[in-house]
Amino acid sequence: MKKINLALLASAMTPALAFAQDGSVGDGIGSKFLAAGLCMGGAAAVIGFSQSRAAVAALEGIGRNPASAKPSFVPLILSLALMEALALFAFLVANKIIG
Repeated sequence: MKKINLALLASAMTPALAFAQDGSVGDGIGSKFLAAGLCMGGAAAVIGFSQSRAAVAALEGIGRNPASAKPSFVPLILSLALMEALALFAFLVANKIIG
């Protein structure tokens, strides 16, 4: 399955590589938006996965030991907030790339 995804990605990038050699793509404005989109898309995917794993771990811990719900709440919220800070940093980087 991973080989298929890699092949699809390679075939999707082939036209960009073909136009990159002679510089006929334009003045490079579109590449800024592509870079910003990849930055935000990658950050959103990684952060969404990380937050879901953190929530699963916390809920499994609470499910096994309901008395640990109150002590584990603050570290969970703190870790989720730090993950969201990474999303905000990615947004700032994307804005810096565009602007």
